[in-house]
Amino acid sequence: MGSVELGFAEEAADPRRLRRELFPSKVGGRPAWLGEAGLPGPPELRCGACGRPRAFLLQLYAPRPGRPDAFHRGLFLFACRQPACYRPAGPAPGCLRVFRNQLPRKNDTYSYEPPPEEPPLEEVPGAILQLKCGAKLCKVCGCLGPKACSKCHKAYYCSKDHQVRDWKAGHKVSCTQSDPMDIAIPDHKFLFPEYEIVIEPEEMESCSVGETEQKDLDKNKDSASADSTYETVESLDLLEAMAKHETEDNKIFQKFKERTSLEPEQIIRYCRDGEGPIWISGENIPLETEIPNCACGAKRVFEFQVMPQLLNHLKVDSLGESIDWGTIAIYTCADSCNLGNQYTEEFVWKQNISSSV
Repeated sequence: MGSVELGFAEEAADPRRLRRELFPSKVGGRPAWLGEAGLPGPPELRCGACGRPRAFLLQLYAPRPGRPDAFHRGLFLFACRQPACYRPAGPAPGCLRVFRNQLPRKNDTYSYEPPPEEPPLEEVPGAILQLKCGAKLCKVCGCLGPKACSKCHKAYYCSKDHQVRDWKAGHKVSCTQSDPMDIAIPDHKFLFPEYEIVIEPEEMESCSVGETEQKDLDKNKDSASADSTYETVESLDLLEAMAKHETEDNKIFQKFKERTSLEPEQIIRYCRDGEGPIWISGENIPLETEIPNCACGAKRVFEFQVMPQLLNHLKVDSLGESIDWGTIAIYTCADSCNLGNQYTEEFVWKQNISSSV
């Protein structure tokens, strides 16, 4: 069984360490794209529920040892900013979408040698708004920007929505400057706050936590199996069934809390070749048949989950509705297929917090 690695959100001591050429794992800000071919476009990044552009939520640098075609490998998760879009639970909710990209060590974008320990001091002009291949990125969100400002033809956007945001945030004035791209990019109130994700192995002590709860669950399963031989089960009162369900749900929730209690600030649990996710509720746990195969035909396997603690860092609380989830589980191609170094969509399952816990 593979070991579990935990991810923590930390303020980047040096923001330059989050540059794409250093292969960062990070939350928020603009995506530090890995490959430059086949980036997801505006239609792929539009929320399936409300139709607005999704924001970049996080990325993990997760190379596959022993796979030359996945020497560099990244997973990119995008999320809608509208709280109402998070109400449904289950498979691939419209508010979330995840993409995988990978490259061999020898490629057209990065040096064959490892990146320097210290990031270069000089800033690369326009690097945040343009890829090395020349592809333009949206001035607001950092995703592919096929739309250019009709006046200056130097600012690019993924959508009309983001063009309007930028116009109101200052491009209305800077557009008339000799070089509007020299003006500092304003805060458009669209991006999530940016953090570095620091990865650490889960301490072994935490792996034994919850053994009592697991024994209780196994005992309950055995009891339920024995009871099933009696016809009286069919006549259980609805109230008793509801009470039993709530008890099971509470046990799963308690196991979740105990497993995470030693490291309550964890925002990521990564374990591609071992145990699956730890669920926060007994509701909406996917069956194996509900996880679709990859486009290449291979099965998908669990790779990592996003914990609810991340919400504390995103500053999404409001007096009304807020973005919310119990946990987000990411499943990726078991073969880590390489479809021409393009960005390949993978599978997201969102579990909400049960009302009974």
